[in-house]
Amino acid sequence: MARFLLRSALLVGAVALVPAVSTSMAAGDVQTYRDLDQFMSVFERVRSEYVDKVDDKTLIKGAIDGMLASLDPHSSYLDARDFTNLKTQTDGAYGGLGLTVSLEDGAVKIITPTEDTPAFRAGLKAGDFITHLDGALIYGGTLDEAVDKMRGPAGSSVRLTIVRPGRDKPFDVTLKREIIQLKPVKWEVKDRVGIININTFNKNTGEAVRAALAGIDKAVGGQPLGYVVDLRSNPGGLLDQAIEVGDAFLDRGEIVSQRGREKKDIERYYARPGDLSHGLPMVVLVDAGSASAAEIVAGALQDQKRAIVMGEKSFGKGSVQTLLPLTDDTALRLTTARYYTPSGRSVQEGGIMPDILVPQISDADYKDRPRLREADLRRHLINEAKVDDSVLEDDTKPDPRFAATADALKKQGVEDFQLDYALKTIRRLSPTPPAKVASK
Repeated sequence: MARFLLRSALLVGAVALVPAVSTSMAAGDVQTYRDLDQFMSVFERVRSEYVDKVDDKTLIKGAIDGMLASLDPHSSYLDARDFTNLKTQTDGAYGGLGLTVSLEDGAVKIITPTEDTPAFRAGLKAGDFITHLDGALIYGGTLDEAVDKMRGPAGSSVRLTIVRPGRDKPFDVTLKREIIQLKPVKWEVKDRVGIININTFNKNTGEAVRAALAGIDKAVGGQPLGYVVDLRSNPGGLLDQAIEVGDAFLDRGEIVSQRGREKKDIERYYARPGDLSHGLPMVVLVDAGSASAAEIVAGALQDQKRAIVMGEKSFGKGSVQTLLPLTDDTALRLTTARYYTPSGRSVQEGGIMPDILVPQISDADYKDRPRLREADLRRHLINEAKVDDSVLEDDTKPDPRFAATADALKKQGVEDFQLDYALKTIRRLSPTPPAKVASK
């Protein structure tokens, strides 16, 4: 690969020096090589004169990271460690606390905690900031440094200092590290309604959803009244698994299309005959943590009139990243396309707007919790048909359906208001009267 690149560079350089080359092409090439010469000059100056000795590998990685960071938030260079981590996550097992985090102005921000992990059980929320680890300030460091400090042997503990918007003071949370075997799908039956909770889209998700649908039928002894597909706080994952999941609930029609730089670069993905959910009523739950592959599934089922989407507006990541291996243990994760729902909507920036907005009023902090979405990330891709839904989201008019307090709901035994609302909706939509069936 390196030999090929070197030969290409030498060939272009030689052509640029031939007078017969067109003026515009030659001018562009000359300026590019001047810029590359300037880069090498900076590299040599830093290498020879920086106050501390820095190895070449660190400088080159920093230059590559800076180049990709100038594109969009999701393009990045994966060194050996990053590449290994990505592969283990898509394989469905990784070590840590169960947090998806980003770096914002030098601060580590939680994107989402993964369900059934130490971070989730401790009540950490999207939008929280981590300022200290074991009392040591991590502000101003790199994301890799923060992640390394949060990792460690299973069973060992780490103390996180959390700043939560809406709270007056920071607070500490001590978590015990685990080897997290991430189950992409969990399911249960409540009053003959099948609940399928999809946590991530790794290589096992499609198969796990099909198994869940079969398991629900078996548990009910026939067909359920309907299904709730819970995509809340699902950060996404593999495109092919999103297509498989959409296919499980559709009998025909488009699931998603992706479009690259050129107009002709369009790929469309369609459902195969056979709806494994029997065409029964469906509700899909989304929130601000539902991103990427989760939005593909929600958008497909919404556009095909297959499900009612409930909850809060989703994250709004409408781009496709391609993993391009560079060596055996490094790769380039590059944004190569935008994806569109069957009706031609791009969710980039705007996200999926639920058919029915249902706030999570069982969460006492829901009004003060910040909404972290794609549009808040620096250098995010622009949606040419951007729609501003902030007025809808910030509507403060009281809705009698959502007037109960978190304490009042808790007394009624409602721990998850959005899920409870979805279950009641399915029972209202079903022509069959519900019967009590033991949950799985």
